[in-house]
Amino acid sequence: MLFKLRIVSIVLFLFLAGPAWGQPLPEKWVAAIAASRQLETPAARIEYFSAQFLETPYQAGTLGGGPGQTEVLTVNLAAVDCFTLLDYVEAIRRSESADDFRQRLIKVRYRDGYIAWKSRRHFFSDWVELKGIVDVTASIGGSATRQVGKRLNRQADGQLCLPAVPVRERTISYIPRADLSAEVLERLQSGDYLGIYSERDGLDVSHVGIVVRLDDELVFRHASSQPEPGTVREVPLIPYLEQTPGVIVLRVEAE
Repeated sequence: MLFKLRIVSIVLFLFLAGPAWGQPLPEKWVAAIAASRQLETPAARIEYFSAQFLETPYQAGTLGGGPGQTEVLTVNLAAVDCFTLLDYVEAIRRSESADDFRQRLIKVRYRDGYIAWKSRRHFFSDWVELKGIVDVTASIGGSATRQVGKRLNRQADGQLCLPAVPVRERTISYIPRADLSAEVLERLQSGDYLGIYSERDGLDVSHVGIVVRLDDELVFRHASSQPEPGTVREVPLIPYLEQTPGVIVLRVEAE
């Protein structure tokens, strides 16, 4: 999630990144966007599009960028990390057509649609700024929900996690692992965006993914680097959460 790789050259970057600067989407995604118009709810589209990414290779740092560099809108649907997976799924979900995708991605990835390192939404909780996305952590966790003040991007030693990115004072709500009871988990919905709460200073989450209900089982669909080689995969959610400090839940409101 901390994108620190430098762009070697614009030519090489565009080759690795795939469609950018308005290049057309691969036919697979053109067809997927067209097919998704038959799905009536945002949750159904999130579930559908995230399934298209299953087995996609994991690759960190595909967005590149950094202070002093010219930011480029990158589209790499062939390799993702945990956050770009959500980035693409949400942008595709919002798209009315393949031609619409580029502008949707800009709005999801950047504040005010301004393509720049500083305006990139680097943190999971930044997504509550997006129209239609709400933080439902408190409603799911009820009295078990905890709140903590965070100075996002400011580490314990005072250094920035991400250079030249503003520090943001934010109250983070999360549900501790010990309080993820069957009753609480039952309130999760397919298509919820799930962040793994981070206890580290400067971060809101350490990992993100998507909740999916398959019959009576909750699974966590995510881009994982482990075990190698990393891919987008789905794992049973409850055992996965037993190894985490807790969760933050964002949800797309019904249209």
